[in-house]
Amino acid sequence: MNHKIFTCAILLLLLAGCKEEKVIVQEKRSYKGDVEVLNSCGMQGAAAKMKNFLRENGFDVVSSRNDRLQNYDETVIVLRNPEWEGAKALAQTLKTDNVLVVHSNRAMVDAAVYIGKDYLKIIEPERGEDEED
Repeated sequence: MNHKIFTCAILLLLLAGCKEEKVIVQEKRSYKGDVEVLNSCGMQGAAAKMKNFLRENGFDVVSSRNDRLQNYDETVIVLRNPEWEGAKALAQTLKTDNVLVVHSNRAMVDAAVYIGKDYLKIIEPERGEDEED
């Protein structure tokens, strides 16, 4: 009988020293729909950085390139498909209310992101503040 009590006491001591660890698994969401990224700020490498940022946040960026215009101060989203379910999430991810709806039956993407000079504040907030003009 003493043997059982001793074993239970040892087990209780061992369990008392254990800490419960919580593992937080952050769900990576995927937004169906095609996004195009256009460098409209004239800063070299902006389209590649934005493309990577959006992909890391679950968006399917199907193309990125320089825009004809290179003078945007703020990033703008142009929805080509106003019914796209990822539109709200895209605006939240880019921290912008600059969303225009330009419906086009010929559009190859659901949304186009026109990168403005504020893009570093969006993709690298801690660094973007330091590089403001």
